[in-house]
Amino acid sequence: MHEKERHSAILQAVKERPVVTIEELVALTDASEATVRRDITALHAQNRLRRVRGGAEAINQPHLAGTPFSINAGKNVAAKRAIARAAVALCNDNEPIIINGGTTTYQMVHALSHRIMPVFTNSFPIAEYLLKHSKCVVTLPGGTIYREQNIILSPFENDMTQNFSAKRMFTSTQAISPFGIMESDPLLILAEQKLLSQAEELIVLADSSKFKAHSSLVLCKLARVSMIITDSGIEEREANLIREAGVNLNIVELGAGENPSTLSA
Repeated sequence: MHEKERHSAILQAVKERPVVTIEELVALTDASEATVRRDITALHAQNRLRRVRGGAEAINQPHLAGTPFSINAGKNVAAKRAIARAAVALCNDNEPIIINGGTTTYQMVHALSHRIMPVFTNSFPIAEYLLKHSKCVVTLPGGTIYREQNIILSPFENDMTQNFSAKRMFTSTQAISPFGIMESDPLLILAEQKLLSQAEELIVLADSSKFKAHSSLVLCKLARVSMIITDSGIEEREANLIREAGVNLNIVELGAGENPSTLSA
């Protein structure tokens, strides 16, 4: 297949599927992996598709600022699991909860599989797991699907969010600073603030690396937070900042052989 034919085939493939992998394009074009990668790079430079990790997607796919879910999911897994277990321990059966999408909040699903409660979430992975492995009643909002983050977001009021209320909302975060709970994208802020308005308490799940991370947008001030659950990697000055803001701080200890930066899933 000549270059022009390969390019046409690749562009048609990304129109038909959300994301097309390198392996799929190799089979489609009968070209080498190196050739396909060069084709994707060339088409990306021409703004005819978007190069993504392991493949390509159509240029008009909705995007958010920040690292994709699939990349963040492999970071600090041991800490995220311990934090998520502590979060689920706060939940009571049959008590509604809101879970904002994120890789730390996703780890709650394993402990929730043995619980029964109404769950409102904008996260596809969380909803899918709970539907398959729990008896929780799962509600999703309406809106646009953002594939890289695996979440549903809408700037409009009539997206079902206002029809669900809960005592607690659980959220991950991009960063925590003296300014508050930080995020990376204005649309995320808008959607998460709508969720927050439907909950009495905000519980933030943040591994200790989030206290050293940076972001430019404030989701809410620390005064709006009821509790932050983090791991023992947090520094004393960071812990003091949270306590001085009047926020409950729950520091989970990791098991033997675990550390906050464990990467294995």
